[in-house]
Amino acid sequence: MQKISTFLWFDDRAEEAATFYTSLFPDSRITRVTRHGRAGPGPAGSVMTVDFELAGREYVALNGGPVFTFTEAVSLQVECEDQQEVDRLWAGLTADGGEPGPCGWLKDRFGLSWQITPKVLLDLVGGEDRAAADRVTAAMLRMGKLDIRSLLDAARG
Repeated sequence: MQKISTFLWFDDRAEEAATFYTSLFPDSRITRVTRHGRAGPGPAGSVMTVDFELAGREYVALNGGPVFTFTEAVSLQVECEDQQEVDRLWAGLTADGGEPGPCGWLKDRFGLSWQITPKVLLDLVGGEDRAAADRVTAAMLRMGKLDIRSLLDAARG
């Protein structure tokens, strides 16, 4: 068991969000739903927290009310193996009210920010060929959803 889990504060859609997220990633599941008792603070029987795993990592979603909302200061980065995975996750996470953003970032319909990042981008930007890394970075800065072929073309010059 992990000692540290990511804790996500939702207004009142924690279970819906966890169900949605676990549908998108292999090796994902809801592991526990905790409900409010008579002592509150929410209505008895309503969902308080949802423990879930995404690709084997543990998360907790809380129905905490409208006091706090997500910002881009925190995001979940997904390292993708190929363009098909980038396309699938981008489409899924921006569906039904999600918003595409720049440089592979997006917000899902719950307002949570994600970075849908091809592994090749990380390899190219972190590689020893600094001129290629600069060209790849410049190409990435012009994109919304990242396109692997364009990133590779930029690396080649």
